[in-house]
Amino acid sequence: MSDHDLTSASPVTTVQASTGTQQSGMMPRSAKIHDWQLDRLAVVYVRQSSPHQVLHHRESRERQYALVNRAVALGWSRERVLTIDEDQGHSAKTSEGRTGFHRILTEVTMGHLGLVLGIEMARLARSNKDWHQLLEVCAIFGTVLADEDGVYDPNDSNDRLLLGLKGTISEFELVTMRNRLERGKLNKAQRGELFHKVPFGYVRLATGEVVLDPDEQARAVVQLLFDKFAELGTLYGLFRYLVRNKIRLGMRIQNGPQRGELAWRRPALPTLNQVLHNPIYAGAYAYGRRASIAQRRAAGQGQPRRRWLPPSEWKVLLRDRLPAYITWEQYLANQQRLQQNRSMPGSAGTPRQGAALLAGLLVCGGCGRCFRSSYRSHRGKVRAYYGCERHLLEDTERVCTGLQAAAIDELAAREILRAIEPASLELSLKAMEDIQLERGRLHRHWKQRLERARYESQRIERQYQAVEPENRLVARTLEQRWEEALCQQRQLEDDYDRFLREQPPQLRDDERGRIKTLSADLPTLWNAPTTTAADRKEIIRLLIERVVVHVRRDSEYVDATIQWRGGCTTSHEIVRPVLHYGRLRDYDRLMERIETLWREGRTAAQVAEKLNDEGFRTPKKRGDYTTALVQNILERRGLHRRTIRHEQLGDSEWWIPDLAAKLQVSTHKLRSWVVRGWVSGRKTCGQGLWILWADAQERRRLARLNARSRRGVTSYPKPWTTPGRKRQRGSATAR
Repeated sequence: MSDHDLTSASPVTTVQASTGTQQSGMMPRSAKIHDWQLDRLAVVYVRQSSPHQVLHHRESRERQYALVNRAVALGWSRERVLTIDEDQGHSAKTSEGRTGFHRILTEVTMGHLGLVLGIEMARLARSNKDWHQLLEVCAIFGTVLADEDGVYDPNDSNDRLLLGLKGTISEFELVTMRNRLERGKLNKAQRGELFHKVPFGYVRLATGEVVLDPDEQARAVVQLLFDKFAELGTLYGLFRYLVRNKIRLGMRIQNGPQRGELAWRRPALPTLNQVLHNPIYAGAYAYGRRASIAQRRAAGQGQPRRRWLPPSEWKVLLRDRLPAYITWEQYLANQQRLQQNRSMPGSAGTPRQGAALLAGLLVCGGCGRCFRSSYRSHRGKVRAYYGCERHLLEDTERVCTGLQAAAIDELAAREILRAIEPASLELSLKAMEDIQLERGRLHRHWKQRLERARYESQRIERQYQAVEPENRLVARTLEQRWEEALCQQRQLEDDYDRFLREQPPQLRDDERGRIKTLSADLPTLWNAPTTTAADRKEIIRLLIERVVVHVRRDSEYVDATIQWRGGCTTSHEIVRPVLHYGRLRDYDRLMERIETLWREGRTAAQVAEKLNDEGFRTPKKRGDYTTALVQNILERRGLHRRTIRHEQLGDSEWWIPDLAAKLQVSTHKLRSWVVRGWVSGRKTCGQGLWILWADAQERRRLARLNARSRRGVTSYPKPWTTPGRKRQRGSATAR
C-alpha cells in the first residue's frame, strides 16, 4: 500500500497529526523518507497572499504553523524543523520579492534540506516556472516534498506526474481567480460605479454617488485651474501663477482619523498634470486608461511600467456621466495643447525665453522637417540660428541650408503687427476686460480665504467658551489654538490689504489710459523691454500655424510661406545674410558693375556710393558698401593694390593676398587658418595687416591642407595643421 493509500485510508489520523493531537509515534514513517534525509533539516513554508488574509484568515495561518507537528510525525525531531514565514502577505504568482522562497531554493542547493512541507502545493508557487524549478532542484539534491495529502519524491515518476498536475492546477486557479476578479471589476466599471478614490474637487457619498465638493472655495480653485490653463497654455505657467498668488488646493484626506476633512496644500506639478489629464473633470467616467508593460518584470527590471493609452483604447469611457467643471471639447483641447507643449518631433514645444521667435513653427521647404533653433556668440553678441538636422538624423549628405533667425523673425513680427493693427481698439477693450476678470477672481479667492479664517477662529472661540473654566488642562490648549488662529487671521488680513494696494478691484483711470495708449502703438508695445520673448512667441502661435521657408545655398533670397490659423496663406521673400559674395544671387552682375565703374575712372568711394544707390546689398547685411569693402573686392580681382612697403617683409614672409595667390586659396580661408594657429604670422604695428611666414616646405604643407580641406570639417591630422619652425627674421628678400 502506497503513502497515498495510507493517507486516504486514515483521514482522521492525518488531521489529528496536523493539529498536534496525535503523537508522532502513532503515524508510520513514509518509505520515501530515508535516514540520510532525516539528518537534514525539514522546512515548513507558511504563506498567505495578502495582509488582509494574514489578519483575518487566522485558521489558515494556524493550520500552516501546525505543520511542524506533521514534520515531527514524519520522523524529524522538533529542533530540526525550521519554519519559514518571511513571505506572509506576498502572492505566489511570481517569485520576485519572496525572500522565503528563494531561501528554500538556496538551502536545497546547499544540501541542507531533506523535506519541504506546505499545507498545499499552491502555497509554494502558483507559477509553473517557479514550481518546476523547485521540483528540479529537489530532485537533484534528494529533497522530498509533502503536504496534508501525502509525501512526494520528485525522482519518482508517479509522484513527479502528480506534482506537475498540482502545479498546473495551482496556476490555473490563480488565472481563474484573476480573470473572475477582473471581469467583475470591468462589469462594475461598465456601469460607471467602480471608484478607488475620487480626485480633489469631488466627494463620494455613502450611497456611492460622486458629486462636486460641497466647499465653495474648493470648487472655485478647481475652476480657476482650468480657466488659467486655457489662458496661459502651459502647465508650468499655471504652476507659477498659483505659487505667485499663494493659491492652495483643497484636498480631502483619504485615510486616517481625519478622513474626509478638507486640507489646503501647496500645488505641485505632478498634481496639476493629473488634474489636466483626468477626464472626470469633463464629466466622463473612464476605466483602463493605463496598460501594464509586463516585459519589464519578465526581464528582471523591477515592477512593470504602466503607460498611458489614448482615449480610443480605454476599456470604458462614459461621457456626461458625472458633474463636470469643463466640457468634453475643452478637455480634448487641453490634451492637444499639452501634447504640443512636449519637446519632441512633430510638436511646437512650450514657448521659452530664447530670442528665436519661430522655434517649433519654422519648417524646411526642402525636406519638410521642423528647423531646430540654436544660439551662437560672436564678438559678445548672441545670435539665433535656424538649422535643419535631417543630415544628422538620417546620416546623409547635408543638403538643406539654415539661416539666421533675425530676417525671418522680423518678417513674422511685421506681419503679426499688420494683422492685429485694425483690431487695436478691440484688443485694448479686451485687455481691460481680462485684467478686470483676473482681479475679480483673485479678490473672490482672498475673500473666501478670509471667510474661512474667521470661521476657524470663531469655532475655536466657541470651543474655548464651552469648556469649564476650572478645567485648565483643556482650557490652556484651546486658548493656545485660539491665539494661533487669531494670528493667522490677522496675517491674512494684512496680506489682503497689501494685495488691495497693489491690485485694486477696479482699474484706475491712469491704468485704462496706459492700456489704450499701448494698444494704439503696437510696435512700441511689441519691442518694449517688459515684453518677453515668450510673450511674443505666445502671440505668434495664436495667429500663425507654421512658416515654410525654401533656403537656397547660392542665393541670399529666401521664399517664405506663412500659414495662418484659419486657413489663410501668404507668400513673402526675405533677404538673409550669407557668408561671402559668391553666395549672392546677383554676384556676377555685382562684380561686373564694380569693374565697369572702376574702369570708368571712379574712385573706390564713388563706386561704393553708386552701389548703394542702385540697391546692391553686402553679403552679411551689416550696412552699406564702404570704400574699404570696394577696395578689398578690387584687390581680389586684381584691379587695385594698396600701397604696401615690401621692406616690412622678412625672409619667407608674405602678405595674405600674395600667399593666397601663390597657393591658389581664398584670402578668407587663409585668414581663418591664421586665426586657428595653423599658419605662423604677425601683425604690422601701424596698419594692423597680417604678415605670414611660409618657406618652400611650409607652402607645400599648406598646399596639401588646401587640397584635402572640406567645408564644415574643422578637424584634420595634426601634421597638416602644425606650423613649421620659423627661422630668425632676416633682411627683405625679393621674390
